[in-house]
Amino acid sequence: MTDNVVVLGAGYAGAGAIKSLEDELNGEADITWISDTDYHLVLHESHRCIRDPTVQEKVTIPVGDIKSRQTDFVQASVADIDTEERVVELDDDSTVEYDYLLVAIGSQTAFFGIEGLAEYAHTLKSLDDALNIHDAIASAARDATQNDPAQIVVGGAGLSGIQTAGEIAEYRDERRAPLEIHLVEGLDEVMPNGDPELQGAIRKRLEAADINIMCGEFIGEVDEDTVYVGEETELDYDELIWTGGITGRDAVRDVELDKDERSHRIDSERDFQTSDDRVFAIGDCALIDQPGDDPAPPTAQAAWQAAEVAGRNLARAVRGQPLDTWTYDDMGTVVSVGDKAVAHDVEYMGISVPVDTFGGFLAENLKKAIAAKWIRRVSTTGRAAKAWPDM
Repeated sequence: MTDNVVVLGAGYAGAGAIKSLEDELNGEADITWISDTDYHLVLHESHRCIRDPTVQEKVTIPVGDIKSRQTDFVQASVADIDTEERVVELDDDSTVEYDYLLVAIGSQTAFFGIEGLAEYAHTLKSLDDALNIHDAIASAARDATQNDPAQIVVGGAGLSGIQTAGEIAEYRDERRAPLEIHLVEGLDEVMPNGDPELQGAIRKRLEAADINIMCGEFIGEVDEDTVYVGEETELDYDELIWTGGITGRDAVRDVELDKDERSHRIDSERDFQTSDDRVFAIGDCALIDQPGDDPAPPTAQAAWQAAEVAGRNLARAVRGQPLDTWTYDDMGTVVSVGDKAVAHDVEYMGISVPVDTFGGFLAENLKKAIAAKWIRRVSTTGRAAKAWPDM
């Protein structure tokens, strides 16, 4: 009887693993792909939709353009996984049996118990989130004046928060919209834990974009009108966007796999096997073991790299072959601030850039090239070329 390999999720990890798995198996097993959306979202460019919603056509790729005809696709949300019976339970009460399972369902936004934050803040984890932020910003601008601008607060100055604030600033400038933008970070600097040179370059571009940076005090509470920062600062706001962290999805909270007690992210070995040798996990939903003390980072480039090896290992598991181990290779950081970009410690196409941190034309086009390379990998060169101008 032919084995059934099931892949959950259509993010970077899931879409990349499907491509790798199809190449490796070449018809040796049945493949079922399950996702709550019928498209793959180029998530690290979804912030572009905040400025221009038409960009959604460039950052979404239909699953039919990614998978082969032989791979079955089921559009549904995962409700639970029964590892004993080897069954995935879906939100429509249907089930899908598996012999080998790859969990790549990503993460959800962490609110860290901050009162009011989940209730009042927008998040940026999906296409709908980006489009909703656009609509909210547009509405706030319409109700404001240059003498009384709308107050936009972005919580979290990591990669997502920086890019979100930068895109809102471009929206403001292109439309002369009456908006004031505040970027709030609880740690001491933007891009926390990043290289100081990178932090300084990003701060310079944020300040040039007239974004008010507030670092060093955490958001403690939110109500419908005010963000309370630290012990003394109160920020009245019209729209609040929270980008401050991730946690595991509810669908895996009660699954019988070893997980982190707080975040519910699944423990995964360097070959992506979990505590159940029939279940593999990659991407943001997993804590993938690595040399040293820290797991692989929850980034797009880590998911891309892991997906390639995970597809190969699933095929090896089907054949009863030894599994490969994976070590994350940090190829640097590229961050956009609107149309500007900063690159740091970059290696591209196997070539290291001799300057540690740089901006300008080279960084901006490197950002485009990274997105285009991924789109080409899971789809076509033509689709990547069409996306290039908006990345």
